[in-house]
Amino acid sequence: MTDSLTVALIVGSTRVQRMTPKVAEIVAEVGRSYEGVEVVWVDPGEFTLPGDGNDPEGKDPRYTEITARADAFLIVSPEYNHGYPGSLKRLLDSELENYNHKPVAFVGTSATPWGGVRGVELLVNVTREMGLVPTAVDSYVARIYDVFGEDGITDDDRRTYARRFGRTWDELLWFARALKAARES
Repeated sequence: MTDSLTVALIVGSTRVQRMTPKVAEIVAEVGRSYEGVEVVWVDPGEFTLPGDGNDPEGKDPRYTEITARADAFLIVSPEYNHGYPGSLKRLLDSELENYNHKPVAFVGTSATPWGGVRGVELLVNVTREMGLVPTAVDSYVARIYDVFGEDGITDDDRRTYARRFGRTWDELLWFARALKAARES
């Protein structure tokens, strides 16, 4: 077993005015600070996913390859109408086999004070059904438009969120190592 890990960081929205990539950039920076961790950026808008479900014609081979290589997944998703974006669901639905016994963690975002918690709650059930193993340490960015205002995120807020995201990464990487060892044995 190698100590290196590949984590697919999924940006959960394709909306033009989305703020989620700004959060995901910080999440990715934190992930890349861990030795032996490769972070693979996954933007649902960059994949062609016709139809619905897990049928062969509904897959994008590039995403299939990412999910096959990934040891873990970290989903950064906004909350839309007490849920999560349809584009994220479509992306997740396109693969099932490559998710089995791999951990997934979440960073929720929202314009509301709840920080995306309702969307993450739904994602836990969906990802569990897909064979992923949800971790217990998620992060949330509430009032995202205030945090990432016109001038961008402040240095103090960046450090605060990096610490929060670090706890999520710690838990995810622990599970990734444990489950990778189990899959390899």
